[in-house]
Amino acid sequence: MSTPTPALWRGRIIALAGIFFIALNVRTAVAAISPIVGVIENDIPISSLGLGFLGMLPPIAFAIAGIAAPALARSRGLDASLLIASAAMVSGSALRAVSDSYLLLALGSLIALAGMGLGNVLLPPAVKKYFPDRLATVTGGYVVLISLGAATPALFAAPVAEVAGWRVSVAVWAVLALTAFTPWLVLTLRSRRAKRTAALDASVVPVVSGISVWVVAKSRTAWAITIAFAVSSIGFYSFFAWLPEILIESAGFTAVEAGAMLSLFGLIGIPLGIVSPILADRVSNIGAVMAGGVLAGALGYLGLAFVPTTLTGVSVVLVGLGTVLFPLCLVLINLRTRSHQGSAALSGFVQSVAYTVAALGPFAVALVRDLSGGWFWPLMFLLISSLLALISAVMLARPSFVEDELGIAVSSLDD
Repeated sequence: MSTPTPALWRGRIIALAGIFFIALNVRTAVAAISPIVGVIENDIPISSLGLGFLGMLPPIAFAIAGIAAPALARSRGLDASLLIASAAMVSGSALRAVSDSYLLLALGSLIALAGMGLGNVLLPPAVKKYFPDRLATVTGGYVVLISLGAATPALFAAPVAEVAGWRVSVAVWAVLALTAFTPWLVLTLRSRRAKRTAALDASVVPVVSGISVWVVAKSRTAWAITIAFAVSSIGFYSFFAWLPEILIESAGFTAVEAGAMLSLFGLIGIPLGIVSPILADRVSNIGAVMAGGVLAGALGYLGLAFVPTTLTGVSVVLVGLGTVLFPLCLVLINLRTRSHQGSAALSGFVQSVAYTVAALGPFAVALVRDLSGGWFWPLMFLLISSLLALISAVMLARPSFVEDELGIAVSSLDD
C-alpha cells in the first residue's frame, strides 16, 4: 500500500513545479522589450509602425494559441504540449537576444509569445488534471506568478540593459524559461515510459465531438466569462503599451518613474491572485465581486483623466484592482465546468476570442490619441469598455455549468 503513494506524490510535486514555472514565464516577453526600445534602436532600427506591431503581437499570438492549444494537446498529449510551449519560450527569447534585424526580433517575439499563449490555455486543464482537489489554491498560486512575471521585466529590463547591454537583458528571460522546460520534460518522458500518456490525456482534453472549442460558443456562461476576460485584457495590454507615455506626457513623469508605475500596476496582480480564487470558491454571487472590480477600474481611469499629477499612484492602483477580472475568469474556467474536457474547451474558446478582441485595444487607444490630440479621450475609451464587464457580472451572478447549458452528460465525457 505504501509503494504507489510516493510515486503519485512525486508526480504532483513535479507537476506543481511545471505549472508554477509555466505561469512565471507566460508574461515575461510582453514587457521585456518596451522599457528598452530606445537602447535596442541603437542596433536595430524600429519604426513607429514596427513598434506598434510588436505591441499587438501578444494578444494576437495568445488568440491563435487559444485555437491551436486544444488540438495540439489532443494530438501530442497535455504534458508534451506544455513541453513544446516551454521550448518555444526558451528559443523565442533566445532568438530575440541574438537578433541583428527587426525581422528576427519580430520572429523571436512571435515564437516566444506563441509558447506563452499555449501555456495560457493549457494551464487550467493542467491544474484540473493534477490538482482536481485544489483547484482554487493552485490557480491562485499560478495567477500570482503570472503577475510577478509581468511586473518583473518592466522593473529590471532597463537597469540590466544599462549594466550589461540589451541583449543580456532580453536573454535573461530565455534562461528563466528553462525552469519551465525541465519539469515538463520529466513528466513527458515519465508518461511515455509508463505507456499511459493516452489514458491520462484523454481525461484532460476534448476527445469527443460533444464538446469542442467552438461548440462552447453555444454556452451563455462561456460568453459571460469571455466578455469579462476580453475587457480585462483590453485594459491590461493597453496599459502596458501606453501607461508610460500617458504619465510622461500628462503627469510630467520621467521614464524611470513611469516604468516604476508600470511595475506597480503589474505587481497589483499578486494580492489579487491570492484573494480572487478564494472569493470565486466561497462567494455565492461572484458577479458582485466583478462589479466591484469594474467600479475600482472606472475610478482609476477617471483619476488619470482629471487629476493625473496628484493622484497618480492611487489611480494606477485602482485600475490595477480592476484587473481582478483576469484571475476570476481563470478560476471560473474550472469552477463553471464539470469535466476536464469542458475546462480545456472553455479555456481555448475564452482566450482565443478574448485575446482577438484585446489585440485591438492598444491600437484603438493610439487611434483615439491621434484623433483627439491628448490622453483624456483614450482614457474615457478604456473606462467605457471596462463597463461592458457589468454584463458578465449579471450573467455570472448565479452558478451555472457549461456542460449543463450544452446538454452534455459528464459521464459520457469521462468514459
